[in-house]
Amino acid sequence: MHKVYFIVVLALLTLWGCEWRLKSGGGEQQPGDVVVERYDRIQSLYLTTGDFSALQQLNTEYPMQTRALIEDVLKIGRVNDPEINTKFLKFYQDIALQSLINEVEQQYANMDDINKGLTEAFARLRKEVPEIGIPQIYTQIGALDQSIVVGNGTLGISLDKYLGASYPLYLKYYPKAQREQMERSMIVPDCMVFYILSQYPMPHDKEMTQEECDIHMGKIMWVVNKITQKHTFKGQYVAIVDRYMKRNKGESVATLLRNNDYKAIAR
Repeated sequence: MHKVYFIVVLALLTLWGCEWRLKSGGGEQQPGDVVVERYDRIQSLYLTTGDFSALQQLNTEYPMQTRALIEDVLKIGRVNDPEINTKFLKFYQDIALQSLINEVEQQYANMDDINKGLTEAFARLRKEVPEIGIPQIYTQIGALDQSIVVGNGTLGISLDKYLGASYPLYLKYYPKAQREQMERSMIVPDCMVFYILSQYPMPHDKEMTQEECDIHMGKIMWVVNKITQKHTFKGQYVAIVDRYMKRNKGESVATLLRNNDYKAIAR
């Protein structure tokens, strides 16, 4: 299971002179559209060229994301460390990480399909659970650590964890079952799973058995299958929740997410 934190990934963009800015998306946005912020592009520009303007933009426009990346994900120091910018730059000079940056830049030059998938999934989720909000979603390059990181109203996608099951570096370090989850097609389902989990976490007021934890995750995966209209997540506990919902056709998705009577669900 992935951890819940933050992270992001790549892409270079250079405009004439110094009057450049890296912004997310393209074309006209409609109300309710989800457009992923391309923090990774600014990150990539700094990490491959050392461009000071890119560093300034990371720190001024994305301070929360930059702090989370440096302190919580990479764990290379504190953002107020006088040497942190040099440490940040040097950390990514590893050949494997530079290769990751380049690969992300190529594979994710366009993310229209991800924006569309997230827009549709959040629209269906909010129809089922009107009170749920939409986080600020961004991409990053996270040195093969967490895939999706959630916190403080943000959701970070580490694109370096979604380069495809056959990506050479993955073949060296990950088993086949895990590599199969490291595909572009898993970004939207993973985002929805970890965001919903952050809104409906496991109860902290009692000790959970392993089965109860599995049923809780089964609930969330069942909901994600429903709102993405795909059977991405399968397995015993998703099937248990499916049988429960067929027995209780009047129960809403919102009620299911709040329902922590795991014995009743497993009956």
